Amino acid sequence: MPRTSRKRSTLANRAIVATAALLLGGGGLVAVNVYASAGEGDANRSAPRTQNVWQSMSTIDCPDVATQDQLANVPDAARSEVDRNLALIDSQITEAYQRFADEKAQIERDPRFADNAVLNPLKDKRTATLERIAISIGRVAERPQGLEGLAPCTLRAGGTSPGQGGQNGGQGGQDDGQNGGQPGQNGGQDGGQDGGQGDGQNGGGQAGNGPEASDFVDITTVRPNVQKVRTARGGSKGTFTTDCGVNEAGKFNSDNVIVAPGVSNGAHHMHDYVGNQANDAFATDDSLAAGETSCRNQGDKSTYYWPVLRLQNGQDEDDADVDGGGKEGNVGEIQTPSQVTLTFAGSPKSKVTAMPRFLRIITGDAKAFTNGDANANASWSCTGFENRQLKDKYPICPEGSQVVRTFKFQSCWDGRNADSANHRTHVAFADRNGRCQNGFKAIPQLQQRVVYDVPPGPGFAVDSFPEQLHKPITDHGDFINVFDDKLMKKVVSCVNGGRTCR
Repeated sequence: MPRTSRKRSTLANRAIVATAALLLGGGGLVAVNVYASAGEGDANRSAPRTQNVWQSMSTIDCPDVATQDQLANVPDAARSEVDRNLALIDSQITEAYQRFADEKAQIERDPRFADNAVLNPLKDKRTATLERIAISIGRVAERPQGLEGLAPCTLRAGGTSPGQGGQNGGQGGQDDGQNGGQPGQNGGQDGGQDGGQGDGQNGGGQAGNGPEASDFVDITTVRPNVQKVRTARGGSKGTFTTDCGVNEAGKFNSDNVIVAPGVSNGAHHMHDYVGNQANDAFATDDSLAAGETSCRNQGDKSTYYWPVLRLQNGQDEDDADVDGGGKEGNVGEIQTPSQVTLTFAGSPKSKVTAMPRFLRIITGDAKAFTNGDANANASWSCTGFENRQLKDKYPICPEGSQVVRTFKFQSCWDGRNADSANHRTHVAFADRNGRCQNGFKAIPQLQQRVVYDVPPGPGFAVDSFPEQLHKPITDHGDFINVFDDKLMKKVVSCVNGGRTCR
């Protein structure tokens, strides 16, 4: 794959966006999201079928196999085969999405064509893949039951995510401290109307799968909503900040070595990487330990990555015709962050213990639009307004203010495992009072702050799985700890000692 270039927003870009806004008018943003899409969601939901199905139903909704209880404890001996098949399920959904888009005219004329051309073939593929997952686990442990029930997919409206019911783009999510400690996320109340004053300010959505006007909100209309847990006497107030640059070298790929190890294009969208330069689908603990790092302190070879943010200005990137890029609806100029801050903070209730080397943490949910917001955790804001955090909306920032993405990672560890079958249960968020539960230990909390200088108004979006429609709630971050022992000891000492270190 050709290396993707990194481009900052320019006056020319701003002019393109403004011109597109004038040409498209109020319907421009909404009209881009008319293609059908495919996704994974709640296995118990079903969609009503109507004769006018194309107008009312535009998303394929499938149960999210990876989050099911049957796969909560996959044996190590079966893990690699299960991971490969889960990645294949994602590819099957991507292909179904593309078929929907290609056949939209036929489906519009005959809604039953969706069953024959898309849903039934998808069910057959999923059935076979789920059987392979069950067989691979059954070879080394008790065979999981009921996986075949996850094969059927249904149609549902593409403008709503689970539980929203189309009410002005949702209620912005509830974040009571369990998911990163930023309570009362707002953005849904005003999103339908304010959408960011954005009707007609975006020339984007060229891929036909989002974003749309209701995905944006004017940050000045959002009420302050950030609450901080008070640090107790036994807490840890210090911080350690590592400087790993802003991906000046332009390292990208559409792999995800945590979720889909050994699978090229396992993410179906492009990731920005800072830190370890050896990260791709085939990276191992040994290759990461031997890799080069962009971090100033060479003792930090950790890998930090997240979906790229693109300017939706009609300009092609180098990945316009490749997997993970334009082939999967991720279009527009990739934006280099103006600033990336990586800080490890303490616990308000206790001292922290060292992270194990090669600890893997995912925060947020790349499929939150179809899965619901239970694991959604990224926050959006603007410089000068960071006491107002959004979960399910992109911010429209005033002139002179920049867009901010924030990820607060899980800060409690089970004390044993560097990873888990679902990549989540070995770590957890502290409760709303800042305490770790269930015998978990407090570890330094990674807090990522990524800032972008993009034009004011709608006109940007994160990369996503095609079926996730570039929704802001799907934003997520990934981290693999490759600190050497000496530097990790310094991190713990700084945090527990109440010092500010670099």
